[in-house]
Amino acid sequence: MKIANCTIEDFEEIVKLYKQARAYQTHLKMVVWPIFPEEMILQEIAEKRQFKGVIDNKIVCVWAVAFSDPLIWGEKNKYPAIYIHRIATNNTFRGHNCVKKIVNWVDKHPEKNKYKYIRLDTVGNNTGLIKHYKKCGFQFLGISRLKETKGLPAHYSNASVCLFEIALR
Repeated sequence: MKIANCTIEDFEEIVKLYKQARAYQTHLKMVVWPIFPEEMILQEIAEKRQFKGVIDNKIVCVWAVAFSDPLIWGEKNKYPAIYIHRIATNNTFRGHNCVKKIVNWVDKHPEKNKYKYIRLDTVGNNTGLIKHYKKCGFQFLGISRLKETKGLPAHYSNASVCLFEIALR
């Protein structure tokens, strides 16, 4: 899987993959992502924080990164980390180990030495995702109740989140 920054030309595909993810979440009866504001996605593209995995010129998955996440991570945010958000996989490519490939990409990233951790979260007690992320090398840190969610996407409102991290060498 080749990994690259998303471009404005990828916008419609990103939206399509988020829509597929919401349908999959609904099917699994788990917390469903809201429709993310176009401005947010476009800003992430402009800031080169929205990425894509590509196989045979097809976008396999997309995700965003952040370098600070105090509302979700609280005190732990003081330790430098790269935060992975909204991994959305094309239904055709489920089972292709996209999360492991994203972790390998971060672990080999030229600026990785700036960070002590790779972190991600998921809303709700999703036992399937907990198992999946642990299989991808993440340590499950437990479930945390969010106190302040203003500024976060709607699905974080009044939510508990599962926290995961990988310590980088």
